[in-house]
Amino acid sequence: MLLCRIFGHRFRFEDEGETMRWHCQRGCGAGGAKRYASARDAGRYARAFDKEDRDDLGKRAPLVGLLPLRLLRALRESSRRRS
Repeated sequence: MLLCRIFGHRFRFEDEGETMRWHCQRGCGAGGAKRYASARDAGRYARAFDKEDRDDLGKRAPLVGLLPLRLLRALRESSRRRS
């Protein structure tokens, strides 16, 4: 798929017992699986990996490069606290 070649895969992770599985959300067919010692470990890793970078945009931003984004985020949070 062209999007995956240009922007990279958009992997989604899930656990099935002791196995963690992943697949590309765009449907290109890329994916795989890994078996862990326990179902708890598989679930923990699947939850940790199944996050998109957009979810944390502005939290882990470089100090200078994304300063406007940090300021916008701070303004939004302060206005939510006042409401």
